[in-house]
Amino acid sequence: MVNIDTWKVEDQQFWDTKGKKIANKNLWISIPALLLAFAVWIMWSIIATKLKEFGFNFGLITPEMSQVDITAKLKEINSLYYTLPAIAGLAGATLRIPNSFLIAIGGGRNVIFISTALLLIPAVGVGFALQDLNTSYLTFAIFAALSGFGGGNFASSMSNISYFFPKRVQGTSLGLNAGLGNLGVGIMQKLIPWVVGIFLFVAFDKEGNEISKVALAGVQNAGWVWVPLLSLSAIAAFVGMNNIITGTPKLPNTLTGIGKTLYLIIIGLLGAGLGAYLLVGINLNMWIVLPIVIVTTVLLMKYATPGEIKESLEKQFSIFNNKHNWIMTIIYTMTFGSFIGFSAAFPKLCQDVFVYSDPSNPEYVNPNAPNFLAWVFIGPVLGALIRPVGGWLSDKVKSGSTVTHYSTIAQVIATLLVAYFISQAKESPTPEQYWVPFFICFMILFITTGIGNGSTFRSIPYIFSKELAGPVLGWTSAIAAYGAFIIPKVFGQQIQAGTPEYALYAFAVYYVFCLILNWWYYDRRGSGIDC
Repeated sequence: MVNIDTWKVEDQQFWDTKGKKIANKNLWISIPALLLAFAVWIMWSIIATKLKEFGFNFGLITPEMSQVDITAKLKEINSLYYTLPAIAGLAGATLRIPNSFLIAIGGGRNVIFISTALLLIPAVGVGFALQDLNTSYLTFAIFAALSGFGGGNFASSMSNISYFFPKRVQGTSLGLNAGLGNLGVGIMQKLIPWVVGIFLFVAFDKEGNEISKVALAGVQNAGWVWVPLLSLSAIAAFVGMNNIITGTPKLPNTLTGIGKTLYLIIIGLLGAGLGAYLLVGINLNMWIVLPIVIVTTVLLMKYATPGEIKESLEKQFSIFNNKHNWIMTIIYTMTFGSFIGFSAAFPKLCQDVFVYSDPSNPEYVNPNAPNFLAWVFIGPVLGALIRPVGGWLSDKVKSGSTVTHYSTIAQVIATLLVAYFISQAKESPTPEQYWVPFFICFMILFITTGIGNGSTFRSIPYIFSKELAGPVLGWTSAIAAYGAFIIPKVFGQQIQAGTPEYALYAFAVYYVFCLILNWWYYDRRGSGIDC
């Protein structure tokens, strides 16, 4: 039975006899779908390094240019490489806004099925785009934006799973969904460099000549490798998942649920498209772009939706009148926003600090540079795997806010240490000597973001009612996902300016602010909220 109209998981007998089995089935179908969503969304973190490695210059360098002009243009192109994961981050975060409210409108099973199937569009598109060195930047930017489907899926996935499990195991169940789902980032960062070495296709060089059996001919696999996996996951969601009454008060049939889901996703795409145009088309400052995109998307949802959808949205929009929604949004952004932003920027940052280490010569390659692509996947893997531990630990000590408090302190220290080792590497003629301490400190940074993210999952169901916890989880994750836009963009700007450590100093200040917020409202004795 696809639709379940009786769901009483806080009733121990119902949970033991019926609810637990159904909930676990939906969780274990949800996890691989979310894993693939993250893989497709953040694949630009690796693709950007491959574009640099194989000399994709988007047609911006011409034979008549002088060497001085070429050097300047290469710096600009390097910044554009950072912009691609930033566009994917912007789109994914924006699409999370409608995804935050999809479950109550479209039904969990219907939403997970169609949102997973949509990921086939950027996967196939990237496969074609990477076959030709002359592919335009606009083409890559469009597919980067469409990769945002994967980023949006997290909000609906987490909201959906929150309805299946009783409050006492929310930290563990949501931590598993998010943690193992986020594992897609690390798997992707290991899988793409490997499959690029498998030459299944032909490619075209800058003169339009067909080439095969060389590395460029395999780079297309960065897109194609996800197609069969996504197809299987979408089928599993369609066949095996359920819509439940607590998540979707008016249970729709399959076609109606999918139709409503697509309508709101299109609204999210309009907001994301506007953001990409403002960012790339007219080069508007990202801090201006962000509020424009968020406000536009919310207003479109509020005023450009049919009556039935609008009625459901109005009920869920009540979270915007709750101050704790905004406080938890800030705190959640510190954890998940940092995790996903660092995941998107880390490979390119490693390349710029340790490989292309001469700012005056963008074509210089450090002969002793570490093989960073063999290692960068570890950070997202650690951050993802430790996330369920953060939720489990919070359940055990019966306080998500306490776990968040201590993980944030460690996060601040790790951030400052990473900044220190970047500044040392930048000034050294042998930056590779700082690779090991830089890498270790960044791994600690990934771990602390994961633990803190898991602990916030435990806090939200205790701060908000069952009806509001789902939308709040979706909304907070939507805003936090802008970390995948902000962090690559900030690093790109600071790399171009020659001061990447400044970005980390700014992040550390933000983390201290979040530490104070969490302590004052939730963790101090007498705060009035036990979460």
